[in-house]
Amino acid sequence: MSRYERNAPAISPEEQKILARKKVLVAGCGGLGGYIIEFLSRIGVGQITAVDGDTFAESNLNRQLLSTEQTIGRSKAECAKERIAVVNPEVTVTPVYEFITENNADSLLSDHDAVVDALDSGKARLIVAAAARKAGIPFISGAIGGWYGRVIVLYPNDNADFLWQGNPPSPAGNLCCTAAHVASVQSAETVKVLLNRGGIIRGKILEIDLFNARWDEIPLNL
Repeated sequence: MSRYERNAPAISPEEQKILARKKVLVAGCGGLGGYIIEFLSRIGVGQITAVDGDTFAESNLNRQLLSTEQTIGRSKAECAKERIAVVNPEVTVTPVYEFITENNADSLLSDHDAVVDALDSGKARLIVAAAARKAGIPFISGAIGGWYGRVIVLYPNDNADFLWQGNPPSPAGNLCCTAAHVASVQSAETVKVLLNRGGIIRGKILEIDLFNARWDEIPLNL
């Protein structure tokens, strides 16, 4: 347990054992996903399924934790597995070299305790949100655009599909500081969900404005 001794007392030894038995799917291993996988592994979540059908490109180097000069052209999911093997070998990372689709979402999400959204399109989020409701597991969603981000936690009886319907917003860029910030919040929410803690971002959206250093909570009628 010395690996996790600095987690205490924020996370108790008993809670640490609970996290070691949990299984989380991270949908996407890019800007958000790389940080989320790293954070959850360091904090001690025992099993992580890393799903991404993409490979790293040079344009990923500005913000994606798993992206280096050496990983360009390589599978993002595979690099996630390799990274965690040297960060925390007690964590099992299962790479899935596919994009999540309507055809595979249900099977991918089965036998997990939670799913974390690190996707980059509303269409993909709608697919995962529907699969999470069907699987009966929480869905921890995050998104970024330039200096701005948002996080929301949905339980199986919640439905916020309206957030991802319609035309996508205009590109605003993707900054590493925004990705790391939003991924930190998503990781914290995931740990609270797994441990059945309070203070979860549910029934509201957390809007993050790093440019003006503001956090705003927007109530939702789910």
